[in-house]
This record gives sequence, structure tokens and C-alpha cells, in this order.
Amino acid sequence: MALHFIRRGSGPPLLLVHGIGGSGRSWSTILDALAAEHEVIAVDLPGHGASPPLAGPHTIGTLADALTAFLAEQGLLGIDAVGSSMGARLVLELARRGGVLGAVVSLDPGGFWEGWEVPFFYHSVALSQKLVTALQPVMPALMHSAAGRTALLPQFSARPWAVDAQLAQEEMHTLAHTPVFAELLDALAHGEVQQGAAKGSLPAPLVIGWGRHDRVCLPGQAPRALAAFPDARLYWFAGSGHFPQWDQPAETVRLILASVSRQSFRDEDIAAADRRPTKTRALPGAAVAAAGLLVVAGALWLLRRRR
Repeated sequence: MALHFIRRGSGPPLLLVHGIGGSGRSWSTILDALAAEHEVIAVDLPGHGASPPLAGPHTIGTLADALTAFLAEQGLLGIDAVGSSMGARLVLELARRGGVLGAVVSLDPGGFWEGWEVPFFYHSVALSQKLVTALQPVMPALMHSAAGRTALLPQFSARPWAVDAQLAQEEMHTLAHTPVFAELLDALAHGEVQQGAAKGSLPAPLVIGWGRHDRVCLPGQAPRALAAFPDARLYWFAGSGHFPQWDQPAETVRLILASVSRQSFRDEDIAAADRRPTKTRALPGAAVAAAGLLVVAGALWLLRRRR
């Protein structure tokens, strides 16, 4: 399977799998730190970034098949892997299949929603993607403004004002320009249910990381992921939203390196950043809503002026 990828660093190989609407560049906040100890392969999934779409349907199953074919062609079967969001579900699926991956770190995986959480996930993400697409002409200005990031990114980040501006701009661009987005979003919400792996069936470590402030894959879904994968260890990112690599990059790197080293570790050692006490302030809902309305209204006004 011909997939575009970024390859950097040296050492034991490590696969990075991004989420829906992303690309291999989604890992830019932690890529260099991981490449200092590993040969990192950050892949663009089919229909994302510079990788072409599949000839047939795009589902978790077909993406998993494509990734398996890619790893086989590259001589990388058994590679340790990290996934984020949809990519986190993909690495869980490949771990369940056996013989494809080694140690796995799954960050805020999708696929464990139930009941009202299904339409919440589907419609909230679909609306966000449509808004981001409509605002593309003014998105660079919005993402290089702390107010713009605060208004448009709270669904994905616990501290959107602090997200790197260039990363935010690139992510909003790929989110709007992924041709298979709608198909995959429908498959994630309404398609095949993620199967689990029986206790004792996984030969390598599996760690599931979850942001306490995740507004896409809600934290209450974490116990269902553990029930499906009882061999997994759950790690909570206290100061993170849906993307720990955005909100807590150093903590995310420590968790990944500790997990793939196959050595025991304590959660408190992973969480201890620089020994200085920090506190992540929750975003006030009313303030975010007001900022969002102002930014969107201003952006739409600018768009009308350009026409």
C-alpha cells in the first residue's frame, strides 16, 4: 500500500497514526522528542495528507488492512505504535488482530460511545468540520490569534489559547481538505463496533491514555475501552483535552517512551513535568460561547466582504 510518511531519527522503529482529518504532521509537537530515541514513522492514512484514497470504502477495517499492507511492504511488522483519536482506535484494532504491532499506546480512542454519545460525537464533529471549511479564507488569521484559537479549538484542547499557532493552522487546513472525512466520520459513528481482545491475548504492553477534559471521546467511555481490552493499562492526562500531544506534549512523550520501553513505571513519574506545581484551568463555558460567537461573526463578515 503506497502511503506517504515522515521518517525521522534512529533507534527502535515507532509508528505514529493520526486521527480523522489529520496527517503525519499532526505529531509535530512531539516528533523531534521521540526521534531522539526512536526511528519515527509518522504515516498519512489513506485519503489524508499526501496519501491517496483507497479504491473502495473507507472504514476502520479497510484502513487497518491498508496499514498492515504498508507495514508488511516496509518490513515493519511488529513495530511499536502510537495512535491518536481515530488512529488510536486503529492501533487497538491492529493489536487485537495480532502479529501486526508490538507495544501500543492509544491516546483518546474513538469507538466506545453508546446511546446519546453517538449523535453527540457525530454531529458535533461534523458541524466543527463544516465551520472550519467555511472559515478557510480567514483561518490563518484566526489560528494566529489566541482569541481565535480559544473560540474554535475548545472541542479538541483544554487550553486552546496555548496550542501552537502554526500547528493549529495546519490542522484546520487538513481538517477542511480531507476528501474522505464525511465517509470516515459516518463509519466511525455508525459503522462496525470495535471488537476487543481477551485477557492474556496481547503479548506486548498496551497503554490507553485519556484526557480528563476530552470533549470528543468523553472520559466516561474509558471504562468501556478497558472492558474491551482488559490487558490495557489506563493513564489519565489531568490537564488535557482530546489531543494530549497538543496540551501536554512533554507528558505524552514520557508516557510513550515509558510504555514502549516495556519497563514498569509510575503514573506520578509520567505526570511530573518539571516539579513545579501547575494547574489547568477549565474553560468557562459562557466565555467560550461568547468568544466563539464574536469570532465566527467577525469571520463571516470578512468572508462576505471578500465576495
